[in-house]
Amino acid sequence: MLRYEQYKPSGLDWLADVPSHWQVVANRALFKERQEAGEDGLPVLSVSLHTGVSDDEQNEEENARTRTRMADRTSYKRVRPGDVAYNMMRAWQGAIGAVRTDGLVSPAYVVAAPTAALNPAYFEYLYRTDWLIGEMNRASKGITDFRKRLYWQEFKQLSTLLPPCDEQDSIVAFLDQKTAEIDSAIAKKAQLIELLEESKRCLVYDAVTRGLHGAVPLKKSGLSWLSNVPEHWELKRLKSVASFITSGPRGWSDRLSDDGAVFLQSGNLNNSLGIELDSAHRVVVPRGAEAKRTRLQDGDVLVCITGANTGRVAVASLGGQEAYINQHLSLIRLADANPRFVAYSLAAQGGSYFYLCQYGLKEGLSLFDVANAPIIIPPLDEQNEIVAFLDQSVAKVDAALAAAASQCGQLEELKKAVIASAVTGRSVRR
Repeated sequence: MLRYEQYKPSGLDWLADVPSHWQVVANRALFKERQEAGEDGLPVLSVSLHTGVSDDEQNEEENARTRTRMADRTSYKRVRPGDVAYNMMRAWQGAIGAVRTDGLVSPAYVVAAPTAALNPAYFEYLYRTDWLIGEMNRASKGITDFRKRLYWQEFKQLSTLLPPCDEQDSIVAFLDQKTAEIDSAIAKKAQLIELLEESKRCLVYDAVTRGLHGAVPLKKSGLSWLSNVPEHWELKRLKSVASFITSGPRGWSDRLSDDGAVFLQSGNLNNSLGIELDSAHRVVVPRGAEAKRTRLQDGDVLVCITGANTGRVAVASLGGQEAYINQHLSLIRLADANPRFVAYSLAAQGGSYFYLCQYGLKEGLSLFDVANAPIIIPPLDEQNEIVAFLDQSVAKVDAALAAAASQCGQLEELKKAVIASAVTGRSVRR
């Protein structure tokens, strides 16, 4: 990495040195606040935490959320190419960017019009680094994060690193190219993750609906969403293979504590039939029948019965810990089936009643729904064989998914490091 020949103290808490020919100036020397009223015929732009200022009209979903405020466009603020706009309520999270097209922004945004020679794209790269997001966070006013506001009076006091104009342009050109290359690599990893997820879905679905032995006689499943299944498999209701089905207690949220037993919620169920015990709340358990009824045992099957995760399934493996469920989960204790086969089957995407519920065909599940959920069951020895196969095969896919996700994370960190290095003068761009 090439460095500039000479550096000087920056005078900033968050950066030791800057190239000796760069300036450190307050934003008030670079911008004035633009307060032009909006006008008809211009698109309403948005500021994203991830991509900065949009180049065109808000999409239909965003419009739906702001429809009551869009009738009179003179209530919006005018923005022009070269301006910098930020969401004063989310600047502390990085909602800031350069404006590239004529348009309008929300009255909750602040528009800064440059008064000095400045490449706004350089400014966007700089102010979306962790350092400057931190500075905007500290300058924001508010008791809690979601009440914070970064007003113009505070924004104009913030200090900006200012290279000569030609260097700003070369930094932007370099970063545009380099970040595009990294984004392309991230997109390829994301595509790989999608393919691995699809492979995993097909693997599980095929195993729990057709078994592992292809050359077997088939019959109609008797279910509208599933065609043929092995002839010797049986269609049953979940209650017929369970000894006990219940849901968690209400009111225990008042008993949360730093210590105590594990108290599982829907968010503690992951996408691999597992439970995230480390992230679970703790609860002081009251005495009585309710505690006895909702205490988990290893091998219990859990189903989320309300909310966004409806239909998500897990199998309890508690490592000796005492654990209970809340009212958003159902506990199924099986008597005559392999718990992991039942869980794989209930969670199989495209072949499960719970899967259909999870994707909005039914709002939530009652215990009646859970108890009467249909399930195709092979003999127990075949269940065990399928579980052994799936546990091994899914583990391999999950390992590949974890590796791809880790590589995506590394690429994101590389992107942040490249940007930070360039916009703070820690490396020369030729």
